[in-house]
Amino acid sequence: MTSTPPAPDGAPPAAVDGPAVSLRIDAATPLEPHATGSAEEQPVLAFRGVHFYYGSFRAVKDVTVDIHRNRITALIGPSGCGKSTLLRTINRMNDLIPHTRLEGQVLFHGENLYAPYVDPVEVRRRVGMVFQKPNPFPKSIYDNVAFGPRVTGMKGNLDDLVEASLRRAALWNEVKDKLKQSGLSLSGGQQQRLCIARAIATEPELILMDEPCSALDPRATLQIEDLMAELTERYTIVIVTHNMQQAARASDYTVFLNMAEDRAGYIVEQDETTRIFTNPANKMTEDYVSGRFG
Repeated sequence: MTSTPPAPDGAPPAAVDGPAVSLRIDAATPLEPHATGSAEEQPVLAFRGVHFYYGSFRAVKDVTVDIHRNRITALIGPSGCGKSTLLRTINRMNDLIPHTRLEGQVLFHGENLYAPYVDPVEVRRRVGMVFQKPNPFPKSIYDNVAFGPRVTGMKGNLDDLVEASLRRAALWNEVKDKLKQSGLSLSGGQQQRLCIARAIATEPELILMDEPCSALDPRATLQIEDLMAELTERYTIVIVTHNMQQAARASDYTVFLNMAEDRAGYIVEQDETTRIFTNPANKMTEDYVSGRFG
């Protein structure tokens, strides 16, 4: 597939000559970060001066954030401040919306995800996504999990991969005897864990979660939060949430965004979650996390 760089002024992107080159990151041998320091010290993902536009409207402005390995980073802020937009820049899902463009850089192991040679399909394989509402395919539980590996032509024993993915999603013991049943037959919380299993079956490094518990009851929400904590042993997670209790409970690092007068989202404060919720540096942050606005 030929990838195209974002074009200026909301114009359609220009074609790139020659075949697309897959993102130069190998799952078994991660790319060495461009910056100095050890791989453990360097962020897995970094936003550098990111502005994002829908046509002439700037939805996000001047975002600079580091996302560190094997941690949960929460994006919080009032509705409309650009949290989901920012999340979708990571796996280039915004590319599917006409007349959008990004300025600045989104770096994955130091590699610019918006460079002309980057294949967005490979980006989406390396960056899994879990959406607000559980969205299993109208297929069997087995085929839901196997879908991504089949599409991407992954090699190996598919049965083992499906089982491993369901185990990592803490769902195997509940579904191992009914893998041929429809994924739609599961409860809401089970469906969301099935979607997580589907996301990790392609062996991503980074998992994005856009309000993954907003449609779930409290018990299922706690199950997803416990699962997130377990998944950080293997994955890095970025979550958008409106639930301040969830952000405080489940995340390691929190980024608080608000809207400027021009309605563009910007970062008010970012820090370790415990500090954001107990001793924030900005009065606006304190007012938001304590429920005074938003």
